Amino acid sequence: MIFEMAQLEIYSGMESAFENGVTLAVPLFQRARGCHGLQLLRSVEQPSRYTLMVTWATVDDHMVYFRESEDFQEWRRLVGEFFASSPQVAHVQMAVAGF
Repeated sequence: MIFEMAQLEIYSGMESAFENGVTLAVPLFQRARGCHGLQLLRSVEQPSRYTLMVTWATVDDHMVYFRESEDFQEWRRLVGEFFASSPQVAHVQMAVAGF
């Protein structure tokens, strides 16, 4: 399992609209090849900062099959206007599962 961790900075005052856009985009991820889950986490200290965590079977499922799909274009249409800066994306794997 691969976790896509995207740090997202949203324009102040647009948080509710952004969260609505992510909610509308959930079906795009549900039908994406190798996608096993999506969570949007919001910073308590900086309410305009989010972490999008998407679980993929492989990096290619994200970077090739999803990123090159029409559903990715729809994702960006739904939420891209809210980005105050470019998303910072990394792929990580579980190193230690404590409990």
